[in-house]
Amino acid sequence: MSSADSQSASQDKLNQARRSAGQLIMIRMPGTVLDEDTAQFLRDNHIRAVCLFRQNMVNPEQLSKLTADLRAVMGPNALIGIDQEGGAVVRATWLPAPPAAMALGAIGDVALARAVGSAVARGIKALGFNWNFAPVLDLNNNPANPVIGERSFGADPQRATELALAWMEGSLAEGVACCVKHFPGHGDTHVDSHRDLPTVAKSRSALDALELAPFKAARRAPAMMSAHIVYPALDPEHPATLSRKILTDLLRKEWDYRGVIITDGMDMHAIAGRYGVGKAAVQALAAGADMVMALGNRSTQEETLVALTMAIAAADELSKPGSELGSAALAARLTRLDGLAATYPCAAGAYLTESADERLMAAAWRRALTVVGNPQPLAAATKIRLLACADAAGDGVAEAGLPAAAVAALLARRHEVELVTFEDAESLDWATLPDDGKTVILASTTRLRYGEKARKCWRPDLHLALWNPFQTLDIAAPALVTYGFSAAALEAVADWLAGTLEARGRMPVPLAGNFTHGGD
Repeated sequence: MSSADSQSASQDKLNQARRSAGQLIMIRMPGTVLDEDTAQFLRDNHIRAVCLFRQNMVNPEQLSKLTADLRAVMGPNALIGIDQEGGAVVRATWLPAPPAAMALGAIGDVALARAVGSAVARGIKALGFNWNFAPVLDLNNNPANPVIGERSFGADPQRATELALAWMEGSLAEGVACCVKHFPGHGDTHVDSHRDLPTVAKSRSALDALELAPFKAARRAPAMMSAHIVYPALDPEHPATLSRKILTDLLRKEWDYRGVIITDGMDMHAIAGRYGVGKAAVQALAAGADMVMALGNRSTQEETLVALTMAIAAADELSKPGSELGSAALAARLTRLDGLAATYPCAAGAYLTESADERLMAAAWRRALTVVGNPQPLAAATKIRLLACADAAGDGVAEAGLPAAAVAALLARRHEVELVTFEDAESLDWATLPDDGKTVILASTTRLRYGEKARKCWRPDLHLALWNPFQTLDIAAPALVTYGFSAAALEAVADWLAGTLEARGRMPVPLAGNFTHGGD
């Protein structure tokens, strides 16, 4: 073979490796339209998977056009993903607002969970999505968990699994693939993997009994997302996303899982900050992942593509039998991904059940209302001093919470309301509030737990926990818990306050030290 022929053959191998690399990553994109530069990037790199976020969405018409344009560029095997879990983690916010997983846990109705999963799927399918990164199978058994909370169906593995799998079955029946997450379990952490690398230091038997149980039961899920967490009992050296012991030995071999394995976002600090996105992407595929979520910017996406291209080309050159980056393993990955797209094709269309789904979601929010302690409805003449965070910003995972003014407007329908806002809980001095006989209501509109100052000094008459139910552990007051802040949840709160709705939800996680009215 001549030198020119050798160079041409080498370039062909690199081109083929680059093509494979492109089909094994999912990217995020800027903007609300598919501009020509992004479209050409998708074409040049044979990328078939995109995840869209709030920054990509304006209204149904715009979003439907965007997904249609993406399908036209990426082809019939396109995978267009979204995080439409429910509660605070939704992207298409104009769709009927699904209750959070923990709200469904508080209701405990498997048929309702299935119906909600179906309704979520109908809404996003009409917009052109075929892959939803839900439901969450994490068991939130750690009240200090900063990122899961109400996204979990509860702490009991059997009940949470029944509800989550019913939700998934509803979605699959409507033609939208689910991706259960975050394997092997993100519920018992006090660190957010978006910011650092958590460790769950439990024995294998303890993991089997709790964290692993829902995922083992979900082996029929079409896709599973790995967690950026170290589980020393399973692999003391690598987080699950980069662990062959976890993704291949446990999930593929021990459990015989045959669906798609996709990583969580590789731009998260637990991975990018420690390993680098390119190196980590190679390690994830070598560990057994099928697709890498390259959700960074164009620069990190290029870095990921280059690293995967070189690793795939090198593996092909070495022809190592059984290599996770060799041709046989790549073909198996592409077959799984093609199968996912073929079974759950993108098929945008009219959303014919929106009104019925709106009623379904509203009824679910009402059934989820849960009391802690013995809170009482308010008489119409009650004068209220409302305390709330001025700006409940989003955290990159969840959407922004309620502005304080929205809660004040809700209460002002029946009451005279004085609004007191704070930037953060530590900035509010409880002693400065006048003792004038007004009923003091605290509305918690962020996921953040309260600090020592609030726990020691704050004594509202009523706590409206409108997001994270574990905040009821921090404030010595009777509480009404909604597990979310959708318009339907707020209407339920208004009816409860007026005494026309009973709160019948049951907290699906253990709360130690619950407070009764007037307790310390």
